[in-house]
Order: sequence, then C-alpha cells, then structure tokens
Amino acid sequence: MSAAEGPLVVGVDTSTQSTKALVVDAATGRVVASGQAPHTVSSGTARESDPRQWWDALSDALAQCGDAAREAAAVSIGGQQHGLVTLDEQGEPVRPALLWNDVRSAPQARRLIDELGGPKAWAERTGSVPSASFTVTKWAWLAEHEPEAARAVRAVRLPHDYLTERLTGEGTTDRGDVSGTGWWASGTEAYDEGILARVGLDPALLPRVVRPGEVAGTVRDGHGLPFSKGTLVAAGTGDNAAAALGLGLRPGVPVMSLGTSGTVYAVSEHRPADPTGTVAGFADARGDWLPLACTLNCTLAVDRVAALLNLDREAVEPGTSTTLLPFLDGERTPNLPHSSGLLYGLRHDTSAGQLLQAAYDGAVHSLLGALDLVLDADADPSAPLLLIGGGARGAAWQQTVRRLSGRPVQIPEARELVALGAAAQAAGLLTGEDAAAVARRWNTAAGPVLEAVERDEATLNRITGVLSDAAPLLERDATSH
Repeated sequence: MSAAEGPLVVGVDTSTQSTKALVVDAATGRVVASGQAPHTVSSGTARESDPRQWWDALSDALAQCGDAAREAAAVSIGGQQHGLVTLDEQGEPVRPALLWNDVRSAPQARRLIDELGGPKAWAERTGSVPSASFTVTKWAWLAEHEPEAARAVRAVRLPHDYLTERLTGEGTTDRGDVSGTGWWASGTEAYDEGILARVGLDPALLPRVVRPGEVAGTVRDGHGLPFSKGTLVAAGTGDNAAAALGLGLRPGVPVMSLGTSGTVYAVSEHRPADPTGTVAGFADARGDWLPLACTLNCTLAVDRVAALLNLDREAVEPGTSTTLLPFLDGERTPNLPHSSGLLYGLRHDTSAGQLLQAAYDGAVHSLLGALDLVLDADADPSAPLLLIGGGARGAAWQQTVRRLSGRPVQIPEARELVALGAAAQAAGLLTGEDAAAVARRWNTAAGPVLEAVERDEATLNRITGVLSDAAPLLERDATSH
C-alpha cells in the first residue's frame, strides 16, 4: 500500500445481501483497501436477517482490509433503509430484523393511512405515504402478530443504527435514515408522538437523531474490530442518502440506482409531500431533501427471468411486442404489494431474448414513471441521468434506460457509492467540510456519458396500457387467489 496523502477513513455499506467496507484516503478519495462479506436473507413471504450477521460480516470485511483499517481516524456506516431491528435489555435482537422488502405489513399500512387522515395528511406530516416497506408498518405488524416479541423490545433501531450503536455504545440515527420510518415528522424534524402513540411505540425506545456534521460518538472498548478506542464515528445514514453523498449530488441532478431494488431520486431544497405515495419525501444526510421512488423488483428480478429462460443476462433481443411486468416480490412503485409477475402478448414467434428484453423494459418503466415526480419543476430535462448500482455496468440495462428515458446517461466510474458516501461523511468529521463537497473534491461522479437516443414512446405506452388494464388482477390480495 502506497502512503496516503491524508488521514484514512472507513466507509461501510451494510446492504441487503452483504456488507462492504472501504478504507479511503480522506485527502484524495483513493480507495486503499476494501473487503466484503455476505448476509443470509430468508426466502418466501418473509424477508428477514439476523442483525448479528451484519456485525460478523462487518468484522470479516474489515479483516480483509488489513492494516489500513487499523489506521482509520473516523468511520461511518451507510445501510439498507426501513429495516425493523428490535433489541432486548442486553442489546441482543429479540427476533430477526424485518427488511425493507418484507411486504407482510401491507394491511397495517392501509389501516394506518386510513386511521391518520388519509394519504394527503400522511404526506404533509411525514413527507411520505407509508407502504409495506416502511418501518412504522412493520412495527404495527409485529405488535399485532407477535405481541410477546413486541413487549420484550427495549430498543428499536434501523440497520445502520444497530452497527453504529455496537461501535459507540450510544443509540443514534440520522435524519436521512429516520425519514424513512414513517414516525418522523419532516416538517418539525422530530419524532411524531401522535403516530408513535397510534402504533403503541414508546419514543424512549428510539435513538437520538444526530445532526448533519455532528459526531455520533467514538469507538468504545471491547468491540473486536480493528479500530482504536476513541476513533470518531459519524452519524451514518440510509443507503440512498449515502449514495447521494458519494456522488456529491447537487439539487436537480437525477439518479437511477439499479440494485436489488431500483430507485430514482434527486436532491431538492424543497420539502417533498406527494399525496399519491409514489415519491417518498426522504431527508438527505446534509440538511436538504431527497425525494425518492423505489421499486422492489430490479436486477434480481430480471436475473431471475434470465435464469428461467436459461440465458445470460445480456442476451436480449429487440423487436418484442410482449409485455413482462417483473413484480416477483410484490411491488412498491406502483403500489401493488400482493402482485406477482405478469406476461402479456406472447406469440409463436416471440424469442427468449425478446422476453428477457421485456423484463428489462418492465423494470425500467416503473422507475421512469416516477422520475418526473422526483424532480423539481425547474430541473433541466436534458441533464444526464446518473446511472449507478450493480446494474449500471450492464450493457442491457444501459441501453434500456437510454431508449426508454430519451436522456443522456452518465455512468460514474466510482464504485461502491454507498460506502464512498459514508467515507465522505467520516472525512467531513476530520476536515469540517460538507460531506457532499468532500465527494465532489474526490470527483466521484466522473465517468462516460452515453448520448441521448430517441425515446421509445411506443414501448412506454404499451406497458402503461397493460399495467392499467391488469391493475384489478394485480391488486388482489394474495389470500383471495
């Protein structure tokens, strides 16, 4: 390892499938070491993980970083949003965490929306209309279906909070991640005691919300990780807010992230409140806002279709009039939590490659449908769409996004943007800089720009029509089949 120009920092991304750790030179943004370790997620209707696996994976990932991790002066953790982590008096999990893509709480979401004044009231109060992904609906589900577990809970945390607390010994969160719970009021930037009372959750069980740029704590003794006692720990944040930091995102620049879930978002200086529920009015990790729309089915769903067809994921063929809605895990955007995949328009001459292209089209259609709602009215419609996440490197994803968006598409060369954003947040503690300014200094968004092509309106309109016609079928509760 060549000598670093500045102090070293660690940025962590604890995602659905794995934990990644980067050791970064705070002066240049150069990644000097990295590591990654997997998690286990339950299959079937439930989507759960044991939080202790996240800690073990963090330990493994840091061990892969070698001596560089021991030299770190600050650390920050970005993590998957919405997950419900319930802890007992000893700080041990009461039960496995309910993850963002566990949609069993859809009935509780509908009930809570009705009980607290409808979608518009929720949007004005919290910035978002809760779906089955939100933490508040998961807590309501737990209280209803596992009351003994709920009574045993002495602390409620989000995934990144859990790891931060094991480092510092203090229960903290940040405005970016807590804005996705459904129990944080975006107007007052405080916990909403009325919502908490409605779901029977004591505010004393929740973590302190750390302000942007504030130190969350320092590394304590006995953690078993390579950090020295007293190492600074930043607030951390949710994965999308961390990726926005990692890109050094300025207001009005659109982002599409292609991962297990798909997201579109942009930084805004205006507090969002979409009563349709399509756009979640999240806070960012700096003090602005991060209006965001999320789909549950993105790269994993398309890869599953490729596997069913026994095709490589890049083996797409053009010319299809077939529509494939890859809603394999239910869907959040559009809000169809009990839906499944739908195939329409199959013909004798339809090829396997065309079916695979139809899956890509269906996944991207859902994201693009929300993009205009995410962007402020004065945003530049010709600005390049930043394409990030695991799918961003795939040619089939790139070309599908270009064809269906009609925008130029920029592919940042920097990888692991969630971990890089966390690293920028850690670096900001040392330098006093805004974390996004740190990332811009590191030039993390640099990368090739693919020129705009004519927007494929025919395909977009065809998918929109099929989705509209199939809505009654897709909206059926799974238990009614």
